[in-house]
Amino acid sequence: MTSYHVRVAEVIPETDDARSFVLDVPPHLTEVFAHKPGQFLTVRVPVEPSVARCYSLCNAPGDPLTITVKRTADGYGSVWLHGNVAAGDSLEVLPPAGRFHPRSLDGSFLLVAAGSGITPVLGILRTVLTSGEGRVTLFYANRDENSVIFAGALRKLAEKYPDRLTVVHWLESVSGLPTPASLGPLLAPWATGAEVFLCGPAAFMAAADVALRGLDVARIHVEKFQSLAEDPFADVVFTPEVAEGEPLEVEIDGASHTLAWPEGRRMLDVLVEHGLAAPSSCREGRCGACTCLLTDGEVEMVNNEVLDATDLADGYVLACQSMPKAGPFRISYDS
Repeated sequence: MTSYHVRVAEVIPETDDARSFVLDVPPHLTEVFAHKPGQFLTVRVPVEPSVARCYSLCNAPGDPLTITVKRTADGYGSVWLHGNVAAGDSLEVLPPAGRFHPRSLDGSFLLVAAGSGITPVLGILRTVLTSGEGRVTLFYANRDENSVIFAGALRKLAEKYPDRLTVVHWLESVSGLPTPASLGPLLAPWATGAEVFLCGPAAFMAAADVALRGLDVARIHVEKFQSLAEDPFADVVFTPEVAEGEPLEVEIDGASHTLAWPEGRRMLDVLVEHGLAAPSSCREGRCGACTCLLTDGEVEMVNNEVLDATDLADGYVLACQSMPKAGPFRISYDS
């Protein structure tokens, strides 16, 4: 997938260990970087060994493209970004991707976050309030008052939208670590019929998930922070083969293509081998960048850590993990 070098317009200190990097997207790339609230950017960390890291966007679509990165002691990417990137530098990135976003902005939303998990959640919150009619409750857990990322921005939004936004803070310094037993009663008043978005450290998400499963929620979307084992910026060389296989009809970028999908090959490899600009990032079934809609045929996914039961029922699959099972096949990518 094509990567782009984008200039850093501003670096904003949010807390002692969190910074926002505002990117200056040139006009000719506006469409390439159009995104949905809650999506992420894949950033190349250009040190040896070169790696890629995914960082969530905190801005609403239409506002300056912004990622927020919390530095951790063993964070290969976060340490490099905090120590080496300043205004005027450029970052090599892939276009926005990910499925952690609402399909409508007019429902009832319960956003549950901890630490830097606020980043994609804030993008959703801002977009619902400014472009939709939905009501939002944010439950936000942090270590202490000084570690609350976007504290000022959240306070201003709560003041501007008092009838549509409720912000509930949890500080471990005051209340201890959140548990399923303590979270359940706090989340219950806003859970009924709400679409839930959950993001944060693994232990927090596990506790919140248990609490939410016992409540009447419409749907739970989960965003996980995971390092990529492969480097999506590395050149991937495929050797074209004349092979037989079931027909695979692909609708992408407004055009339709029919390919042969050989047995034992992953869908994404076949698409790239035929020169199609299919979106992708991790190639591990973890990020959802390669998600497409399967309308004909049956596939088997080797790994899936992104799509939930509703996604699967709707026909969505991960191209990077899909193996042919029964064809012919037809897929399409969202425009």
